[in-house]
Amino acid sequence: MGVLLQAFYWDCPREERREYGWWNHLAGKLPELARAGFTALWLPPAGKGANIGGVSMGYDVYDYYDLGEYDQKAVVPGETRTWFGSRQELQVLIRTAHDHNLSVYADLILNHNNGADAAEPNPITGREWWTRFTPQSGTFTRDWTCFNPSPYPDSDPGVFGTMPDLCHTNPRVMTGILNHAKWLVETIGFDGFRYDFVKGFGGWIVRALHDRTYKRDGREVAVYGVGECWAGDGYIDSWLDSVNRWAANRVGAFDFPLRYRLKELCDSPGFSLRRLADGGVLMKDRPFEAVTFVDNHDFRGDGNDEIVNDKMLAYAYILTHEGYPCVYWKDYYRYGLAEPGEPSGIERLVQLHESHAGGATHILYVDDVFYAMERTGAGDQPGLVFALNNAGDAIRQRLRTGFPVRQLRPLAWRAKDAIWNPPPVVTDNDGWCEIEAPRRGYVVYGG
Repeated sequence: MGVLLQAFYWDCPREERREYGWWNHLAGKLPELARAGFTALWLPPAGKGANIGGVSMGYDVYDYYDLGEYDQKAVVPGETRTWFGSRQELQVLIRTAHDHNLSVYADLILNHNNGADAAEPNPITGREWWTRFTPQSGTFTRDWTCFNPSPYPDSDPGVFGTMPDLCHTNPRVMTGILNHAKWLVETIGFDGFRYDFVKGFGGWIVRALHDRTYKRDGREVAVYGVGECWAGDGYIDSWLDSVNRWAANRVGAFDFPLRYRLKELCDSPGFSLRRLADGGVLMKDRPFEAVTFVDNHDFRGDGNDEIVNDKMLAYAYILTHEGYPCVYWKDYYRYGLAEPGEPSGIERLVQLHESHAGGATHILYVDDVFYAMERTGAGDQPGLVFALNNAGDAIRQRLRTGFPVRQLRPLAWRAKDAIWNPPPVVTDNDGWCEIEAPRRGYVVYGG
């Protein structure tokens, strides 16, 4: 499926001194990202946020159609741009990404709004609430009937924090959502969507968005979608079933259960590698719908912490296994884990994912401290062998691979606090060979 890059993190314009210029900054990175092997970008919310208390990341959406053209909600007087830039700069970014064969996904906030222009009485509750939205774009205006509770029954409780929740059963709201998605694809140029907080609305909404026909420049666009269903494996299964049953264009979900397991691998001493062979994660149970990841913008403290130690073990795992892996900008650039040109960084693993990681996954060996698997290969991807070591010393293990009479070259590797140069290995007539993995590290072999 390729490799997705989450092309932002929380407060990235401020952290990287690119306020109002993130779209341009990202456009400048596109050639190197394409060379590395990335195939798609997930962008932050493009619409104008409420900007309450300062400029925002856009998850407090106010005007879905203001991509940086109007001065409404400006923090700086007269500033029309979002924190990321102008609509024109966004569209240049998308066009340039397409020129580099990169798809671009929009972050859609369909559950809640913020920054209403006026409070108005809700006759159902008998109280006033900030629900009148008259955005300067003049498109998708909202009033109290567009939010819960409304005259249209909806199971949603009514607010997300302090932000009113949209009433998705109101035809006006549903039409607004459908039209907005169509506009983003056909006019702005997006190729798909990341759906924020899908637990806040019915799966039928996502299914309706994906059942539509989208055309751009006279050609049909098959949009991709992935939901943020922050929950356990069973809940995500139910959500995916509610969206994908009878659907021709299936939607994926982020593999939160796997992410928490990978955090234990990296941050919890004594983690047994046997757990990497267990089910209960999307990557194992429904790999064609799993979007695997290591960290994202929501892991920033308050009990939802980033992975701190040996994060490359997690990236080596997701970029060699099945699923649609997503790399986090903050890890790649801010934390310096890309390591361009080196065998020990994310860039090399992305390249290997695209060149080698095809076919089924076969686990070759697993115990508490050593894990090995192979990808059997498919099409132009010849397959690979991956070994992971969670012990304090190097481990040599005899394995029977599916690659008889083959020289397997080391393609990527990383050892904890050590310089390590693995030699090539040669398999015998039955595919047997000995592979050594460095202490608290990994090695990837391929033909």
